[in-house]
Amino acid sequence: MTDMTARPSEDQLKQILRALDDLDLPALTASLRGLSTIQVVDVLERLDRQEQAVLYRVLPKDRALEVFEMLDASLQRDLLGGLQDDAVAALFADLDPDDRVELLDELPATVAARLLHGLPSGERELTAAMLGYPQRSIGRRMSPEFVSVRPTMTTAEALTRVTARLEDAETVYTLPVVDEHRILIGVVSLRRLLAAAPGTTVAEVMSAPHWARATEAAETAARRCADLRMLALPVVDSETRLVGILTVDDALQILETAESEDQARISGTEPLRRPYLTAPVISLVRSRVVWLLVLAVGATLTVQVLEVFEATLAQMVTLALFVPLLIGTGGNTGNQAATTVTRALALGDVRPRDLGKVLFRELRVGLSLGLLLGGLAFVVTSLIYNTSIGAVIGLTLVSLCTMAAAVGGAMPLIARSIRVDPAVFSNPFISTFVDATGLLIYFLIAKAVLGI
Repeated sequence: MTDMTARPSEDQLKQILRALDDLDLPALTASLRGLSTIQVVDVLERLDRQEQAVLYRVLPKDRALEVFEMLDASLQRDLLGGLQDDAVAALFADLDPDDRVELLDELPATVAARLLHGLPSGERELTAAMLGYPQRSIGRRMSPEFVSVRPTMTTAEALTRVTARLEDAETVYTLPVVDEHRILIGVVSLRRLLAAAPGTTVAEVMSAPHWARATEAAETAARRCADLRMLALPVVDSETRLVGILTVDDALQILETAESEDQARISGTEPLRRPYLTAPVISLVRSRVVWLLVLAVGATLTVQVLEVFEATLAQMVTLALFVPLLIGTGGNTGNQAATTVTRALALGDVRPRDLGKVLFRELRVGLSLGLLLGGLAFVVTSLIYNTSIGAVIGLTLVSLCTMAAAVGGAMPLIARSIRVDPAVFSNPFISTFVDATGLLIYFLIAKAVLGI
């Protein structure tokens, strides 16, 4: 029985790599025969471009298409570079329109135009229509290959229509119901059609539809599809005419990509948009260096604050010992709040208009955390040094945690309201801001309490 786990074993991987090194194509074919499609994709993601092309050529045609459709668009682009023109044209024509559009966005304009020109007229029209929608909109990720039914059809007639379109439809488990002008008026599941009594019309078993506008953000539509637990979400134009469907597997892929991008930016890097092992070193450097430069420039604010209060530090050297503790605690508090609110934004739990509610909530959370940490710090520091130093550290933590939580909670909402990725405004920038502001608060409290 074929192992259906996501990753091949070490022995299987060694056999494949050995066959590639020796260019032993029969051995390579035999090694791949025992792997699932997901496992073949995993192997491809570990190889360089030349090895990918060799491995891909030994796959049977039907399986090759399945593997190709599961690859990231960047890897698809790399793989096409290692295939001959006739093989590329055939592979491109076999793709579903939504996969084709995603690949075209990765290809140079001249290559994309040549591939489009080589498509059959019907496929070319479907693909061109999807390319007309804005970048990152759901219109570019939907499938225009769907089966729709009319409300006046009997369930038997609807099932006959479904049977006739099984080969070319993206899915048949959720069927849009449209009128004679293609206006979406409902949806019906295949299950309900099969369970209906003879003579029942589609109008009697359909339910009210949920849909997405073709021009809205792909992530927003994908989140709606996932939240509604729908196998397919109809996609309509500005006049509610049906133009495509978003299947749940495509929705999950969109959400996975968006989650990866958010996590990368929260961590202070740009998303790679391709598996790590296939990413060139220059791409890894480029994804990180810009953020490091931005954060380094931002860190000069912290240096300037230290310079302003240099005389204060000279009078009370002990204060310098607590700088790492305070700025670390403040940055972590702000990052926690920002990560929580960014996630809530992605899930639709909060919206920019909830800024006041979020700010008030995070102020209370930050104050509570500050009182807990500040009280503990006061006791410990007073025992080690004296109560004056303990009071400075305790009061600073109360103020710093309250401020950091409020800023961390507010920044993602402000970013969304000005149409900027909330993840960009989150952890890296919040850490820099809180470091500088936290030191300012610290030294002002120290001067007031210690009289220096």
